[in-house]
Amino acid sequence: MLRRLALVGLLTAGTFLVWPGQPGGRLVRTYGDLVTADRVAVIVPGADTTVATFDDSTRRPGGAARALLAEAARLAPGERLAVVAWLGYDSPPTLSLGAVTHAAADEGAVELRRTVAALRTRTSAPIVLLCHSYGSVLCAKAAAPGLPVSDLAIFGSPGLDVSSAAALGPRVWAGLGDNDWIRFIPKTKLGPLGFGTDPMSPGFGARAFEAGAGGHSDYFAPNTLSLRNLALIALGHPGRVTS
Repeated sequence: MLRRLALVGLLTAGTFLVWPGQPGGRLVRTYGDLVTADRVAVIVPGADTTVATFDDSTRRPGGAARALLAEAARLAPGERLAVVAWLGYDSPPTLSLGAVTHAAADEGAVELRRTVAALRTRTSAPIVLLCHSYGSVLCAKAAAPGLPVSDLAIFGSPGLDVSSAAALGPRVWAGLGDNDWIRFIPKTKLGPLGFGTDPMSPGFGARAFEAGAGGHSDYFAPNTLSLRNLALIALGHPGRVTS
């Protein structure tokens, strides 16, 4: 209960909150004004994200949030976007068993649902989830029971433990950079290892968005197709998203 109250205060004030988790800690920070926002985007990062690296360039959630706001302002100067950079779970190291199992995602999904519920008490604006890599696994687990979000964008995903986009509820987007190494990871599940369905496969049913030539951590890099399309998804302009 205390954590939930602190989170509501955080989302109202637009400051940041850190609480204990694994040694890397957890942190959620808002960029922009939630009270006046027309749309709200929540960036959910993947593995190897810590409080210490939270603001390290656009490869991390803090820098990604600032890049997304700048791109949204460029594309739609009259529209107001707020961005929540969300490290509300214990992000596993890339080279660890945790990065190929669901444990951190299961726990993080509960926390993400709490964050979305807290956001919904503070704004009636549509909420969009932008989920990178292992964060996409977490988002899919959070969304399945009917999370009140309008769009779910998945990019650089290792696979999802759901059979179709329709099972997730909101409008689902999927993107993969031409030079993202995760395309070579088998999208299978063997017991507790792996994640399953490739969200880029035609049978999954997601709306593909163009991600350009970037690598695994380049989706929010300035002047890229991926950033442009993610900003358009966040702004609620599906007709302008390129595929």
